Amino acid sequence: MAIQVALFRGINVGKAKRIAMVELKALFGTLGFSDVRTLLNSGNVVFEAGRSPPAVNAKRIAAALERQAGFSANTLVLDVATLRAAVEGNPFAGCIDDPSRMLVGFYLAADTTPFESLHLESRDGNFAAGEHACYLWCPDGILESPIGETLASAGFRDRVTTRNWTTTLKLLALVDAYH
Repeated sequence: MAIQVALFRGINVGKAKRIAMVELKALFGTLGFSDVRTLLNSGNVVFEAGRSPPAVNAKRIAAALERQAGFSANTLVLDVATLRAAVEGNPFAGCIDDPSRMLVGFYLAADTTPFESLHLESRDGNFAAGEHACYLWCPDGILESPIGETLASAGFRDRVTTRNWTTTLKLLALVDAYH
């Protein structure tokens, strides 16, 4: 039993790219995945994947989403080890006093060079590029973070999908509930 986590970038945010979680869950069922569970209404799905690797499943899920819902969305599928490593790799975990101000950016592209350059630009030291994700600690709020603005800009938005720390930990707890 291989548990995997699908993260969609930009669905159910605003009026565009809307899909009910019950429909998304059903879509996963049509692809042969089992024990499908969703978290929140923002494109987080945990499922039993069988033997297919995450990259293959991401392509299958993205294609099915476009066929069924009529829109495309960047789709990332992680295995449990990668999700766990991203959580354990958070260099700011010890200073988080408000988990909604901690963002974990899961890489959608293999090339992480642009994120390494952001690390150099971060004058306040609140950004770090890790092996599996990048991390943005926003003690004054996400809207006050220049790096947060950069991550949302055209040059980065198709390279990363972010989740706040609370959601990231809930995903890990959902994964752990399978055992």
